[in-house]
Amino acid sequence: MMFLLFLFLDLGFGMQKPQLLVPVTATSNGTLVHPAYFLLVGIPGLGPTIHFWLAFPLCFMYALATLGNLTIVLIIRVERRLHEPMYLFLTMLSTVDLVLSSITMPKMASLFLMGIQEIEFNICLAQMFLTHALSAMESAVLLAMAFDRFVAICHPLHHASVLTGCTVAKIGLAALTRGFVFFFPLPFILKQLPYCRTHTVTHSFCLHQDIMKLSCTDTRVNVVYGLFIILSVMGVDSLFIGFSYILILRAVLELSPRGAALKAFNTCISHLCAVLVFYVPLIGLSVVHRLGGPTSLLHVVMADTYLLLPPVVNPLVYEAKTKEIRSRVLRMFSQGGK
Repeated sequence: MMFLLFLFLDLGFGMQKPQLLVPVTATSNGTLVHPAYFLLVGIPGLGPTIHFWLAFPLCFMYALATLGNLTIVLIIRVERRLHEPMYLFLTMLSTVDLVLSSITMPKMASLFLMGIQEIEFNICLAQMFLTHALSAMESAVLLAMAFDRFVAICHPLHHASVLTGCTVAKIGLAALTRGFVFFFPLPFILKQLPYCRTHTVTHSFCLHQDIMKLSCTDTRVNVVYGLFIILSVMGVDSLFIGFSYILILRAVLELSPRGAALKAFNTCISHLCAVLVFYVPLIGLSVVHRLGGPTSLLHVVMADTYLLLPPVVNPLVYEAKTKEIRSRVLRMFSQGGK
């Protein structure tokens, strides 16, 4: 329950209004509608020089995330023996991570390298929508992968009949649809809000809680809808993932040969790492928002970790822990070296 409460605050609280003036777009009667653009801060308290040098590890992370996730997608597509539910869900996870990193990291790199703070209002809303929607899709894919491990370990004889190719495709479509449907209203709600003349986005990318706090009017609708989304998406997913692993642990502990139990649970290690990499920064970000106060270095670092870490770490973990993918990658490098 504490986790759900922290998640609620992630979409609604924890930001104070900054004080930088930018042009606004106005209606014919002079009423302020929305700014022409927002200004991204990057990392508060750091000067242009430090931002410039931070751009290089950021670009390296983006290259690593792109190469790692593309490698997984291409290997699973080429190797027909990997066309199984676990690997098909991994393809979905890598695709989501690839798109998520591509809509945020290039803009962050331009901010850090060249100091380009401006981001056009509609582009900012689009980035916000895609960031939240893709995060919801990643959460759904992680839940699907937990279900796959549950069926494989607890009901191995029914695994092939339960998770057919058609079922996997429907689960993927459901994850895609849910992510878009739940977050699709947010840009339109935000676009209807009047904004003050303070339009500095206090992170390196656009988030709902940042933009919402810049409005001059009551944002109760945003808060309530944000609570509904969080409880219906990440909250429900995390509960079912936890419940799945309780059942998996119980089934593993009931296996008589110790080696068989360890082998069965070893198939879950990569997925557990992916779950921790996704949810631990999310919980941390929610906790620091819960503490309130002005946006600090801690807030921004937690937000950047939540967004940037999964696309980089997930392919490394799966390539290291999954024998089939690891052997294919090593074969590619050995052939390339000849």
